[in-house]
Amino acid sequence: MENRVPDLFGSMVFHEHVMKERLPKSTYKTMCKVMQEGKRLDKEVADIVANAMKDWAVEKGATHFTHWFQPMTGITAEKHDSFIAPAGDGQIIMEFSGKELIQGEPDASSFPNGGLRATFEARGYTAWDPTSFAFIKDDTLCIPTAFYSYGGQALDKKTPLLRSMEAFNKQAMRIMRVFGDTETTRVNTTVGSEQEYFLIDKALYLQRKDLVYCGRTLFGAKPPKGQELDDHYFGAIKPKVKAFMSDLNIELWKLGILSKTEHNEVAPAQHELAPVFTTVNIACDHNQVTMEVMKKVADKHGLVCLLHEKPFDGVNGSGKHNNWSISTDKGVNLLEPGDSPVENTRFLLFLVALIKAVDEYQDMLRISVASAGNDHRLGANEAPPAIVSMFVGEDLQEVLTSIESGAEYAGKDREMMKVGVHVLPRFFKDTTDRNRTSPFAFTGNKFEFRMLGSAVSIACPNFILNTIVAEELAQFADQLEVAENFPTAVNELIRKTVTEHKRIIFNGNNYSDEWVVEAEERGLLNLRTTVDALPYYVTEKNISAFTKHGVLTEEEIHSRYEILVENYIKVVHIEALTMLELAKKSILPAVSSYVKELAETISLKRQIAATINCRSEESLAMELSELCADFMDKMGSLEECLAKAHGSADGQAEAEFYKDGVIPAMADLRAIADKMEEEVGEKYWPFPTYGELLFSVL
Repeated sequence: MENRVPDLFGSMVFHEHVMKERLPKSTYKTMCKVMQEGKRLDKEVADIVANAMKDWAVEKGATHFTHWFQPMTGITAEKHDSFIAPAGDGQIIMEFSGKELIQGEPDASSFPNGGLRATFEARGYTAWDPTSFAFIKDDTLCIPTAFYSYGGQALDKKTPLLRSMEAFNKQAMRIMRVFGDTETTRVNTTVGSEQEYFLIDKALYLQRKDLVYCGRTLFGAKPPKGQELDDHYFGAIKPKVKAFMSDLNIELWKLGILSKTEHNEVAPAQHELAPVFTTVNIACDHNQVTMEVMKKVADKHGLVCLLHEKPFDGVNGSGKHNNWSISTDKGVNLLEPGDSPVENTRFLLFLVALIKAVDEYQDMLRISVASAGNDHRLGANEAPPAIVSMFVGEDLQEVLTSIESGAEYAGKDREMMKVGVHVLPRFFKDTTDRNRTSPFAFTGNKFEFRMLGSAVSIACPNFILNTIVAEELAQFADQLEVAENFPTAVNELIRKTVTEHKRIIFNGNNYSDEWVVEAEERGLLNLRTTVDALPYYVTEKNISAFTKHGVLTEEEIHSRYEILVENYIKVVHIEALTMLELAKKSILPAVSSYVKELAETISLKRQIAATINCRSEESLAMELSELCADFMDKMGSLEECLAKAHGSADGQAEAEFYKDGVIPAMADLRAIADKMEEEVGEKYWPFPTYGELLFSVL
């Protein structure tokens, strides 16, 4: 297999090497400029590229092509067209034109739009994104595209991401120039997105309507064993899981996805995959493909891949750690301290721009990860709290403190790590430990944004990160470009920024109750739920930043706010209806059957002898009967809440009611069901338990 990997990697991707082989030299050079410099592609070049792309795809077994795009559903979309065209005499030829490559017209009427267009205004457009390579999936040539309405408004997640990349590059280049850099031509943000997920047995999954409809369990008592022993984390990978991971790697490598790391996560049945860094646009496309391929490969192995943020109560949920950094086209990482005073000053300026951005736009970063599912995860022991803060580490903290105070920073000698065993190699200790509780942690030459839920598209967090840092860099450039004494001006700017925004830096335990109190004293936001966070999307400050840099129009911002509110309501409503269906049709009949057996057992015993002790059966039957009565009451309360909640003219008010009324009613209903599960005979419980779901894959 080792010898196959280099040949296998990217074999289903129309990447630069394939272009160089199949395109005329002039066309190839034009395409390189299009990909690297954003040059416009004319029709003649598009026709040549389309024909070469079609020939390559057909040779690989493709029969169709599709414009692959990312609507506001959070997943991908595609409409397939075959390459066939009539040639007369009952014959066909395989055709693919430059026009078909560049532009498509899918029906946009049924995709989320947040009021950007009426239902009858169905026309939408897809436009080829040549910065992301086309690939073959399921015998179909997939062409990454942006998706927008007839009026030109963005209806997808890719468009604002591409816009934010341009905005970031523009402002970062201004900073590079004030430092005297005349060689760098582009600055990109790069991302590596770690993907957590659960694998469970497919046959058991199909017996759980809550998993099928909602992606998470709505009922479930805790099993005797969960993650208490910490024995699953980095443990030996089980054979069936290893077989899945091996096949997954092969499929991802074929698609040019740099799948690098795999391991067991903390919760039983939970695992993680991590790729190598790449530019943010491609990283986003790759992560969308990865989630889709995970599900398909799992199905082939008789498994189901769960990507919900919190599929099981009482064990860790799944996140997606977004490792974000900044690199030039010359390969320089701008978040890595340099070897010269100028490089270190530049590093510090980009660092404090990020500190200022996270402080001033805490609300937008919280919104970027907001969902009904992630609300169950944020603040639990496996996730950072809903309070946004930054970790910079002891060493960098001392640098920032010395800058603020004006004291000289002497620096530290790197300490040799000693473990007391001579045969083991000695190595230098990192100057900064990792803080796994921090929402936004510096890890050497990048920041790890840890609040993302496992199912989220990384496009939204990254276009927001790109934009807010671009805004701070723009403010810095405005000052430095007119400074009479650059060294003095840049040093004062760094010092002032550290002083004014140091409240966002916290290097301690983000899980502690003390931090919640301290964060409030610092004036940091604690937006506990999606509903609490979403109104901040449409504040004047945030609208101004995103419209100023051309990332979103005011209309597009409002549409995204409306979509997020509507999606929250729909998700919770579906979960509540699913709970009621399971309660009525599965749980109540099961408990009643068990109580009936207990009653029949009591009756049979008394027929044998009136003096036989039936106290245990009577006590259990009485307890379950009372619980059933309470269960019926809670079902009625949930139904009443749903009747009151649904259909309000004010979306935000309706979402508030679901948060404050429906979700607590669901929790009350679950509490009784889980208690009954602990008492009911195993053969009577109507669906697989947590113990079966979490420990069945061997």
